[in-house]
Amino acid sequence: MNTNSNSYTIIYASVMVIIVAFLLAFVSSSLKERQESNVKLDKMKQILTSLNISEDELKQDAEAAYTKYVKADQIIDLNGNVVAENGGFEISSKSLNDEEVSQVPLYVCSVNGETKYVAPLYGAGLWGPIWGYISFNSDKKTVYGTYFSHEGETPGLGAEITTESFRAPFQGKQLQEGGDVKISVVKNGKVTDSSCQVDGISGGTITSKGVDAMLQKCLKRYANFFNK
Repeated sequence: MNTNSNSYTIIYASVMVIIVAFLLAFVSSSLKERQESNVKLDKMKQILTSLNISEDELKQDAEAAYTKYVKADQIIDLNGNVVAENGGFEISSKSLNDEEVSQVPLYVCSVNGETKYVAPLYGAGLWGPIWGYISFNSDKKTVYGTYFSHEGETPGLGAEITTESFRAPFQGKQLQEGGDVKISVVKNGKVTDSSCQVDGISGGTITSKGVDAMLQKCLKRYANFFNK
């Protein structure tokens, strides 16, 4: 075959495309199980972080820690009734962005012999999705801990939602009253009620508002559970 002909070039290019596509598909398939395992492990760490489990314990064996502290991953309806004892973990946080959500996950945990609950959060920041978990005490009225993350917020500004300095002030804040969400994030320096308000990030106003909106929207779905 004439290697300088157009037909040779087309055939050669087609064969290379097929080979590369096959190799990419093979690699993707081979790594799929590991990728899914890593995603699952990361989700476990996020939930545990909201329970204030130390980084050292998470590094040692996050799966063992998850089994130790998380006793059930329930699914509840908007009336606060448990509809499944397991399966909450498999619900994608991203799916919680749907306004028509009728069932939500609830993680029932035990830390130092005390019952804690964890609820997932999902919302929008300045540049993309933000998400997290919030844990609360057995009284269902006070925050025990939080975890927040983002897809592309600005480093040094909105991205500060991931830091301990932003998360720590949530601890002990009033979560709700009579089913109404009380916890909120306000503009930095504008806290008027320290029992339930948390300072937003200086220079990260839109992301802070996004966290506040996320808390209000997602926690409202647990209103009837709070009242039980």
